[in-house]
Amino acid sequence: MIIAVIDLGTNNSNLVVASLRDQDVKILYQGKEYVRLGDWKIAENIISEAALARAYAAVSRQVRTARKWGAGKIRIIATSAVRQAVNRYELTDAINESEGIEVEVIDGQREADLIYQGVKLAIGTLPDPSVILDIGGGSNEIIISENGNLLWRFSFATGMSRIISQFPISDPATASEIKRLEEYFEEVHQEAFIQCRNFGVKTLIGCSGAFNTLADLLDCTDPEVVFRIRKDVSLDDFGKVYQRIIASSTTERVSMKGMDMVRTELIVPALILTHTLIQNAGIRKIIQTGYSLREGVLQEMIKH
Repeated sequence: MIIAVIDLGTNNSNLVVASLRDQDVKILYQGKEYVRLGDWKIAENIISEAALARAYAAVSRQVRTARKWGAGKIRIIATSAVRQAVNRYELTDAINESEGIEVEVIDGQREADLIYQGVKLAIGTLPDPSVILDIGGGSNEIIISENGNLLWRFSFATGMSRIISQFPISDPATASEIKRLEEYFEEVHQEAFIQCRNFGVKTLIGCSGAFNTLADLLDCTDPEVVFRIRKDVSLDDFGKVYQRIIASSTTERVSMKGMDMVRTELIVPALILTHTLIQNAGIRKIIQTGYSLREGVLQEMIKH
């Protein structure tokens, strides 16, 4: 059986097509399209007309791609930008009418649960307390687990598209702007940082998005060409990329080997958030994985 999942996120719409046989899953195709649902209207929780058009066209193309691969079951999952948009039904109804597929608009806790399942599919069971961080355009999911048990999770409506609409960042960012973001992230994510310390978390698992770009920058590979199920990242290597990014201008970031053009702005606050978590939780080890929500949905489909 061939199945497909479309993860309609705030920045990108991500498609994965897989074959399912005897509880084993084999990835056949992965692709993404830039939809930028979190454009200038995100602060008002509105999907702009241009963003509606981009998302509808992207999802329609991805449904056609999935069907060309022979997918008999296609699920479309929508997250932060759609769930918080006052006009979300303009998009979800249009997709349902044209493609015959109901868009599943999930809440933040369910999003965190699916991300956790996707990461487990990639990493397996880690014996030590670990924190999973998925940095999105509309929300960030922080999940704590140990020995295959989910201990704590929360979805914060502080995705990077929301951040850059709320906090103007100079080019390059100034020291005062970086400090202001650090203080904001510490305030908003305080409970997550406390839980990390309470559970003795020392390992950070960064999934998809900004962490894919981090890996591409470290390996000097073209953006999103190499798909990594797991990559270990030292704190020293993270620190070098972090310092390079926060000191750079947009023009300089564009020229960096491995930089995804979609993330030239978003990567700055994303790495500041990651650095803030590392400092507050006392992280000693970082693992990057390309697996996230869409693979979690695949895992759910396997079980059912």
